[in-house]
Amino acid sequence: MKIFSAQQIYDADKFTIDKQQITSDALMERAATKLFEWIHARLRGTSVQIKLFCGIGNNGGDGMVLARLLHEHGYAIQVHVVNYSEKRSRDFLLNLERLKEMKVWPDFINEDSDLPEISPNDIVVDAIFGIGLNRAPATWVGNLIQHINTSHAFVLAVDIPSGLPMDRSPWKPAHVIDASYVLSFQVPKLVFFLPETGVFINQWELLDIGLDVGFLGKTETDFELIGRPEIVPLYRPRLKFSHKGTYGHSMIIGGSYGKIGAVQLASSACLSTGSGLVTAYVPKCGYQSLQTAIPEVMVVTDEDEKTISQIVLPFVPDVIGIGMGIGTGEKTVKAFGALLKEMKSPMVIDADGLNILSKNPKMLKDVPKDSILTPHPKELERLIGKWNDDFEKLDKAKTFSLKNEVVLVIKGAHTIVFYNGKGYVNTTGNPGMATAGSGDVLTGMITGLVAQGYAPLHAAIFGVYLHGFAGDICASQNGYEAVKASEISNRIGQGYVEILSPSEAEEREKA
Repeated sequence: MKIFSAQQIYDADKFTIDKQQITSDALMERAATKLFEWIHARLRGTSVQIKLFCGIGNNGGDGMVLARLLHEHGYAIQVHVVNYSEKRSRDFLLNLERLKEMKVWPDFINEDSDLPEISPNDIVVDAIFGIGLNRAPATWVGNLIQHINTSHAFVLAVDIPSGLPMDRSPWKPAHVIDASYVLSFQVPKLVFFLPETGVFINQWELLDIGLDVGFLGKTETDFELIGRPEIVPLYRPRLKFSHKGTYGHSMIIGGSYGKIGAVQLASSACLSTGSGLVTAYVPKCGYQSLQTAIPEVMVVTDEDEKTISQIVLPFVPDVIGIGMGIGTGEKTVKAFGALLKEMKSPMVIDADGLNILSKNPKMLKDVPKDSILTPHPKELERLIGKWNDDFEKLDKAKTFSLKNEVVLVIKGAHTIVFYNGKGYVNTTGNPGMATAGSGDVLTGMITGLVAQGYAPLHAAIFGVYLHGFAGDICASQNGYEAVKASEISNRIGQGYVEILSPSEAEEREKA
């Protein structure tokens, strides 16, 4: 699903109005009707008080139409107009007059007005600002937003929480609506998925307001949201007449004294994701534990007892996953540099492999084209430098990916995969996956997918989604706190089954 910018959404509105030969007011009516239907389906027969806070732009116009529809159906409402400017949109004024014709008289809140009373039992509809917000709300409006946030009422935001801009971090986080639920029109917004901005959205849902599907389909976007519909077409089913060699030979390189478990996790996940063969390359101290823990994995050892000092491959693997637990010692750095010069096929580089590149940036030129780099936030910072906000981080990450011709996987609550100037935002995963070894499992999974012939970009997108999905299964059974990396790996198979089984996937999404 495409993630549109504010300007692209405005363009879609205009195109739809022109093509369908309707007025902007008619499109507003359509959007507000969808809002009403969502609310009415959940509140029918209840006596709850609904308090609508409407700005004087088109977002406020949506709120005005919604107020009229709620009033027509007998709901107890109070309408507050947040009078933050002398300028008013035409459609807002039109629907304000329609509301007054029904003898519903909004309360106008100005800078010197008392803050309205809000009960924790009320439902608040936030329609103050929309996606066009391009400057910080006035202090008094920000204080009103804080008042709404501290009321403990259920807050339903129209399209986007007020005070949250579309293309930058908030000017003042305290002056952003903390939405219990966001009903967003037609397309998701990037700010729903970033650490600094996603915290203002508890849950969200899209309402189809009938924007032109042709326009939406042909418009190129910088970001895409990855859900099950985007994942299933990437799946490469197994052939009946195949054998283990058909699905590639992966090499997992890493480990040092006390950190062999990272290689075990990656190797096990690589097998469970479908690599036909897996060989682990570890220091001598890791031989016995690997042979005992994972009998399906072959083991080659370095000449050094405790660390990787040289990498002598007895065969040419289809893909190498490297970095987990490997350390950044001088011998290891030299061995890694030599491998980069030798290896021509894409690699999957994680953990200390990334830290070595950060400390030795000249080595980046030797990283094979289309290799997959999987940094967590601190590793990313070491690679691309510090950033001021999430949007600068994304710009730096995109530039890094383009310059070095790599797939960059930015791990987080909504992991983002960058390649060739485009970002792919993942939708699976949960806080329980913030646990030791989870990243090692992901590295093994992506390595296993590349071994099977998935293109590097598709391996990264599919691997990230499946990793998060397996983590979701684990959390649903164990709770967040008890999620362990090894158990994420153990549920990869169930993840495959449920992703490819529509009924099971749908039931999990409902849960």
